[in-house]
Amino acid sequence: MCVKKCLVGLTFCTCYLASYLTNKYVLSVLKFTYPTLFQGWQTLVGGLLLHVSWKLGWVEISSRSRSDVLTWLPASVLFVGIIYAGSRALSRLAIPVFLTLHNAAEVIICGHQKCFRKEKTSPPKICSALFLLAAAGCLPFNDSQFDPDGYFWAVIHLLCVGAYKILQKSQKLNKLSDIDQQYLNYLFSVVLLALAAHPTGDLFSVLDFPFLYFYRFHGSCCASGFLGFFLMFSTMKLKSLMAPGQCAAWIFFAKSLLQSCLTVCDPIDHSPSGSSVHGIFQQEYWSGLPCPPSGDLLDPGIKPSSLLPPALQVCSLQLNCQGSPFTGS
Repeated sequence: MCVKKCLVGLTFCTCYLASYLTNKYVLSVLKFTYPTLFQGWQTLVGGLLLHVSWKLGWVEISSRSRSDVLTWLPASVLFVGIIYAGSRALSRLAIPVFLTLHNAAEVIICGHQKCFRKEKTSPPKICSALFLLAAAGCLPFNDSQFDPDGYFWAVIHLLCVGAYKILQKSQKLNKLSDIDQQYLNYLFSVVLLALAAHPTGDLFSVLDFPFLYFYRFHGSCCASGFLGFFLMFSTMKLKSLMAPGQCAAWIFFAKSLLQSCLTVCDPIDHSPSGSSVHGIFQQEYWSGLPCPPSGDLLDPGIKPSSLLPPALQVCSLQLNCQGSPFTGS
């Protein structure tokens, strides 16, 4: 049993790391900034894989009444907001910045429990929420690559995450299992994002995407879809096999592992031009791809700078051990 838990935990960490880096590669390096299509593809792949798993008997999806489905509908709308705004934000922000803002959603949950549900909140949890709020509040003043649009979408993302988790914990919605909830999220997301592709302009703008017919773009998109599903599935396995404390420890380890890899793998982490890690993703950007317009070139002359003070990075990772719905955890 212990070996099984370790294997599930390691699988979760691998999927968490690979999913974030793959999404960042597609969004920031290839610059595929068409969220209705990108997230629509990911939810379509996830929904199909979950349906196949159900038919093969690997997971159990219960047949629910129409009232249960309609009750969950607001949460599915928030789920679409989470993945759409998260895609917009991640395409413009560094991963540490995005994670710090994402973790700030715990402030909303803690405030709702304290003010509206009148639940007893331990002092350590209150202090944790305050530190997360302070870390998120300091970001705009310490981010040398401050992007107003990126921060705007990140705020929308964290608001949707907070509201989604509040609804998820509601007693009226507890009739649905985690698998049932995710299946409905996938179905609703595919339909809504497909309908939104034309009004947002993504449907026709994607025809001008310079890498539309290249295998590296196709491979990255396929990988993102499969990794998103495996991350969701491994997260649910993790929660079903382990106690909340153990699950939180694995999530913390996954975030720490991701953080430690950013200096090598983050596409917009500009290392010194003479260093051995400079341009690893940039090499992937050029190899086998046509020369992009000059406006898309990554500037190798940008001086290295810390996007986030180390103390805030540590606070963000240590004080919050919740997963990200954007990546399935």
